[in-house]
Amino acid sequence: MTTDPAAGDLREAADELAIAGQLPRFLLMYKFAIEELMTKLRILSEEFDFVHRHDPIEHITSRVKRPEAIKEKVRRRGLGGDWVAAAAALDDIAGVRVVCPFVSDVHAVARMLTAQDDVELLRTKDYIARPKANGYRSLHLIVRIPVFLSDRVEKVKVEVQLRTIAMDFWAAVEHKLSYKYRDRVPEDFAGELAEAARTAADLDARMAALHERLR
Repeated sequence: MTTDPAAGDLREAADELAIAGQLPRFLLMYKFAIEELMTKLRILSEEFDFVHRHDPIEHITSRVKRPEAIKEKVRRRGLGGDWVAAAAALDDIAGVRVVCPFVSDVHAVARMLTAQDDVELLRTKDYIARPKANGYRSLHLIVRIPVFLSDRVEKVKVEVQLRTIAMDFWAAVEHKLSYKYRDRVPEDFAGELAEAARTAADLDARMAALHERLR
C-alpha cells in the first residue's frame, strides 16, 4: 500500500488517542476538514451568485463515517487495527455532497474548488462521463485540505461528490430501493434502474438547453 504523506502526523495523533481509547475524538479532524470545505463552498456559492446572478450550488450536505462503519471497512480491506493505515487508505471517512442545478455547474464548482491553493486534488472519478453499470452518475473528487489545530496543522482527506438535482434524486431513491429490497429484487430491476438513470440524464440535458435559451 502506498504511504500517505500525511500519515506521519496522523500516526502520532492516532497513537495518543488509541491509548486513551478515544477513536471518536480522532475523527474530529475529519469533522473540522468538512467544516473548512463547507465554508469554501458557501463562499463560492454566494460570490458566484453575486457576480453572475446564478448560484451554481443548490444545497450541500456532509457526514463523517461512523466508527463502526470505518471498523467494518477496515476489516473488509484487511487493514487490521491500525487506524493510521485506515486514515491513509480510506478516501471516504469524511464526505461532502454538493448538489447543483446543471451539469455545467458541477464542473464549474469542481474547477473553482480545486483551483484554490490549499485544496490538493488527489483523485478524480468522473461517473458523469463514464456512468456506473447501474446508471449512477456523479463527479467524485478526493481532496486534501489543511486543518489548523491549536498545536499543529493536519492535512485531511475529504471525498467530495458533485451531482445535479436529477442525479441526486436517482441516487437517493436507488439507495433506498436497493437497501430495502436487496434480498428480493425483481429480475428486471437492474434494467429498469438503468433506464431511469438515462431518463434523469435526458432531463438534465433538456433543462440545460432551456437554461441556455434564457441566458
